[in-house]
Amino acid sequence: MKLEAFHIVSADWARASDRETIRPLRRAVFVEELGLPAECETDALDAGALQLIARDDADRAIGVARLTADHRISRVAVLSGARGQGVGTALLRQLVDRARSFGWPEVQLDAQVDAVAFYTREGFAAEGELFEQTGLLHQTMRKALVAEPPAARAPRDLGVLPAEDRQAVESARLQLLVDARHVLAIHLPVLDSEHFASAAELEQIRRIATSGRGARIRLLLHDPAAALRDGHRLLALVQRLSSVIQVRRPVDEIDLANRAGWLLNDAGGYLFLPEYDRPQGRAARHDRAGQAPLAQQFDEVWERSVPATELQALGL
Repeated sequence: MKLEAFHIVSADWARASDRETIRPLRRAVFVEELGLPAECETDALDAGALQLIARDDADRAIGVARLTADHRISRVAVLSGARGQGVGTALLRQLVDRARSFGWPEVQLDAQVDAVAFYTREGFAAEGELFEQTGLLHQTMRKALVAEPPAARAPRDLGVLPAEDRQAVESARLQLLVDARHVLAIHLPVLDSEHFASAAELEQIRRIATSGRGARIRLLLHDPAAALRDGHRLLALVQRLSSVIQVRRPVDEIDLANRAGWLLNDAGGYLFLPEYDRPQGRAARHDRAGQAPLAQQFDEVWERSVPATELQALGL
C-alpha cells in the first residue's frame, strides 16, 4: 500500500454519511459474523459518543470503535479481511489517548472472553466475574489513565497534535512549520486561501527557505494554475526563492485521484489529511516511523511529476 495499511479519522454520528459507514460495518461483524441480535448494532449512546473509523488506502472503512460519555470503550469492530494489521490496536490506543486528553482517570470496557488477552496486553485489567451478554461470555476490564513518570513517557512521546477541526489543523500546520529546520515537503490537490496563506505561515516558509545551503522546499500541486489565477500569496515567495522552493504537478491518473493533503518536515513531524479540504486527520511533531510512508509516497509522486510550467508567468 502506498501511504500505509490504514488511517483513522473521527466520525460524526449526526452526519448521515458517517452513520451509513459505521452501521454496515458493525452489522457485518456483530450480526452476520458473530450472530448477535440486530439491536446490538447501535444504541442511544451513539449520538453523544466519540466515533472513529479506520480506512484502508482505498478509503474503504475496515474498522470502527467508539468512546462514550460514561468513560467506556465499545463497538470495536474490524472486518475479518483487515485483521492482523493492527487496526484494532490503533483504534483502541487512539480512544485511550482521547480519554486521557479529556482528563478522565480511567476507561472501562466489556471484552468478549477471547479478546481478554488482547486488552490485557494494552494495559487493561480484569474486574469481577465473567458474565453473559447477548449470548456471549464477557469480562469487565479497566485501564487507569494516571500520568506516567517522565522517564517512562519520554520514549513514546511522539508529540501528537490535535487535527480534528479547522482550528486544530491550522495550529498543527503552523507548529510543524516552526519545528522545521531546512526541509519541507507539501502535497496539496488545491492551494487555496485555507492553506499556507497566513502571515505566520508565510514567514516560517521564508525562514526555512533562507536557512542555509541545505534548504529545500518541495510542493506537489495538482492545479498550480488555479493558485496562480487566485493570486495565492505563497507564489510571490516562490518567485523570489525559486532556487529553493520547487513546484511540480502530478500527471499520472492515480496521483491525480489522490485527494489527501500532507505536510512533512525534517524534524520527524507530519500532518496528514485523508481529504485535503476536510479538516480532519492526524499529526505529530516527532514521529519518524509515522512520517516514513508519507515521505516515501511523496518521493515517488515527485519523481513521476513534471515542473509546474503554469507558473512561468511569474518568471519562474
